[in-house]
Parts: sequence; structure tokens; C-alpha cells
Amino acid sequence: MQTQTQQRPIAQIGEHVGIELGTKLVKDYFDAYPEQAYGHVIGRAIMDKILAQPGCEGVVIYPALNENGKKTLVYAGIDAKGKAIVKIPIVKTDGVIHFEDGIVADRSIPSPGSGDDEGVDTVETDIIPEW
Repeated sequence: MQTQTQQRPIAQIGEHVGIELGTKLVKDYFDAYPEQAYGHVIGRAIMDKILAQPGCEGVVIYPALNENGKKTLVYAGIDAKGKAIVKIPIVKTDGVIHFEDGIVADRSIPSPGSGDDEGVDTVETDIIPEW
């Protein structure tokens, strides 16, 4: 007997959990891993550009280190199969298909207390109360 699993479409992954549960989830993580108690702010403009790419169904976000060894995030659009959109086919006026690079982004701003915010303008998110 074969079992078939239903996978949610990429575009439907994620849900609103509310401020109480969201705060609890973050607090529990920060309590368990205090050395990783940080966040990043990503602006709408770059998110809109990523999501506007042809075939984009969601965003994948990876923890990373920037050129100075500071914590950051790298994020990119993904298609319905969960593959990163790294090349976008473009039909030019001559009818030939060319490929442009998909958006792979960085340069988020660390939230206060990240430990990586020295010399960087941070953004107070007011999502997480002082513990």
C-alpha cells in the first residue's frame, strides 16, 4: 500500500500566529539560544521585487555572514517546486531568449541587541518586549 502525501503549495506556506504566540515562540528560542538572540529587518521594496519575479511563489531566507563577518540574511525567490529563482528567461525584441539573473538579496538591517549593530542604524521593531 502506497501512502500519498499532500504538500501545500509554496505560495500557501506560512500563517498568521498572532502577537502572543509569535512573542512566545521568539522568547522561547532566545531563552534556549541567547547567543542567537537577534533579528533582521527586510524592507518591502526588495521583497516586492523578489515576489514580482515571474513564477515566484515564495521566499527562502538563509542565515549568512557578510563581507565583514557579521550576521546577515541572504534571501531569494522560489518557484512552485521550491527551487531558487536564479535565472529569469527574457524574450528580447529579436525573438531570442536571454537569461537575466534572479534577485538574490542581502543588506538587511539588524535589530537592536543583535550584537552586529555596531556602527549601523538599527530599527526598533517593538515586536519583542524586553525580557
